[in-house]
Amino acid sequence: MKPDLSLLDDVVSARVLGAMRVASRALTELGIRHVVVGGLAVGANGHPRATKDVDFLVGDEAFEKHPGDFVTMRPGVPIQVDGVMIDLLSVSEGEGHLAAALAATPGSPIDAPRLIYLKLKSPRQKDRVDVIELVKAGIEIETCRDYLSANAPDMLVAFADAVAKAASEEDG
Repeated sequence: MKPDLSLLDDVVSARVLGAMRVASRALTELGIRHVVVGGLAVGANGHPRATKDVDFLVGDEAFEKHPGDFVTMRPGVPIQVDGVMIDLLSVSEGEGHLAAALAATPGSPIDAPRLIYLKLKSPRQKDRVDVIELVKAGIEIETCRDYLSANAPDMLVAFADAVAKAASEEDG
């Protein structure tokens, strides 16, 4: 299933969706590669749910590096639109597989395998629940498993646990 932002229309507030579009336009005008992640991407990948912020995975060009390992955002990078927080995530060293998502159309939602990776990387319980709900919504489990196997084999057990939990909830 290809991610589809239109799945969010009746679930996420118009203010948040508007903030996403405005922020994406600003990032595009600045030449910053970006894709939608977080709750909006969860919805676009099949489990629409309410969210109050906008999360983007962005390229290194969103930041300015200064002497002494000091990093700031480039001027003009949005951090809030109409009272909606805009959160920017960067690719960490060794995550070339994740950086490849930035080749997508700016402002498009990240694909399910990379979204699953981001959710499993997070320590928050809410993100584990998102993985379970995405499995229940019908993401391609084998594609996600293959992606994790190639890029983050240490996450395979957590993913298998989420798949099993989803199956038990479907049966119960």
